[in-house]
Amino acid sequence: MIRWLAVLALVVAAAVGWVLALGTSALWWWAAAPLAVLAATGLHDLLQRRHSILRNYPVLGHARFAMERLRPEIQQYFIESNTGGTPFDRETRDLVYDRAKGNHGEEPFGTERDVNAVGYEFVAHSMRARTKPDVRPTVRLGGPECTQPYDIALLNVSAMSFGSLSGNAIEALNGGAALGGFAHDTGEGSISRYHRRRGGDLIWEIGSGYFGCRTEDGGFDAARFAERAVDPQVKAISIKVSQGAKPGLGGLLPGAKVNDEIAEARGVAIGTTVVSPPTHRAFDTPLGLVDYVSELRRLSGGKPVGFKLCIGSRREFLAVCKAMVERDSTPDFIIVDG
Repeated sequence: MIRWLAVLALVVAAAVGWVLALGTSALWWWAAAPLAVLAATGLHDLLQRRHSILRNYPVLGHARFAMERLRPEIQQYFIESNTGGTPFDRETRDLVYDRAKGNHGEEPFGTERDVNAVGYEFVAHSMRARTKPDVRPTVRLGGPECTQPYDIALLNVSAMSFGSLSGNAIEALNGGAALGGFAHDTGEGSISRYHRRRGGDLIWEIGSGYFGCRTEDGGFDAARFAERAVDPQVKAISIKVSQGAKPGLGGLLPGAKVNDEIAEARGVAIGTTVVSPPTHRAFDTPLGLVDYVSELRRLSGGKPVGFKLCIGSRREFLAVCKAMVERDSTPDFIIVDG
């Protein structure tokens, strides 16, 4: 009852303000207009049935939603310390910003971190310190069956698809890979025009949707794969068996997001909702996976081929290992997803 009386009081006050503004002085508009807005807001809040907070606390309830929207900024600018943010604190973000602008981003001596805390990591001193190597540290991808091994950097850009990320983001990530001398995993959304503009090394990820190398019914197209895999910018092929973010449900890209650029990259029709099935159609057994790795290596001209999986069962992975032994064939790398 009180809320109705409060809104009624606003309506009456607004009406009185309008009468005074029209009958006496235009200065009353400064009071009448805000009161009218508050009265209209209160009536709307009382009559709507979507938010119980606004219905129970007309007008005042909006303060709750305003504070909810402002909460991240309040946390960042007034509460968070330089070292307290997660997953990346302010010091780390500042370092990234400096390097993105071309600055070196070195930190001076001294720290705000608790160096005595359990788990604090540091580099121990040595009486025989090593000189900086002339070449960047790498790991070679490529086993006995690989004829085009690739020396990959220790830190690289992990799989994020064009469609999930914008064209500008993909181009920026690939440009960073080119400048830093490391690899850029395309994600299962295939290779777009934005992956090619900066010339960074690519790891082409093949998911269950076979984007960029699919038939009209969504199967694997060996000829289309071979045509694109021989591109010199593609350094390795990664088969996505599973990932932690999609536990057995596959993926979906709504048709509203599938514009001409995404359709071109993925090999689908514009405006079509794109589904990544939970499992692959090209293989359905551990032996089939090992054979598929060998087939992609052959079609790509001997480039490194591996697979990514999120290990949910020890027995399943051991079955893949047994298949490798039986076929006497191994992938060139394995990516274990979180």
